[in-house]
Amino acid sequence: MKHQLVAIDCWRIVDWDSFHDVFAEALGFPDFYGRNLDAWVDCLTLVDSAEDEMCRIQVAPGSVLVIQLNDATEFALRCPDQYAALIKCSAVVNYRRIEAGEEPVIALSFFL
Repeated sequence: MKHQLVAIDCWRIVDWDSFHDVFAEALGFPDFYGRNLDAWVDCLTLVDSAEDEMCRIQVAPGSVLVIQLNDATEFALRCPDQYAALIKCSAVVNYRRIEAGEEPVIALSFFL
């Protein structure tokens, strides 16, 4: 299984607005991105579907997007709600895909 790595500079995340700014920038969410967790899940559920254009970053079908969380420990301490939501929403993306008969598409990597 192939993967594509996208590094997230978690030190830039200090609240919900910056959470959405950082992910929208790093993953290339569309201009109409709703800046909420449902929209985050929707965009990443389709990260291997180029025709949907929900992310500028694309992985090939059957591949995985590895989201590398730089400064993960400090992020978890500074923004526990955003940190927990990121983990939960990543799991939701993979669960949705499994329920639809597709392969999981997101893996998280934690750099302390």
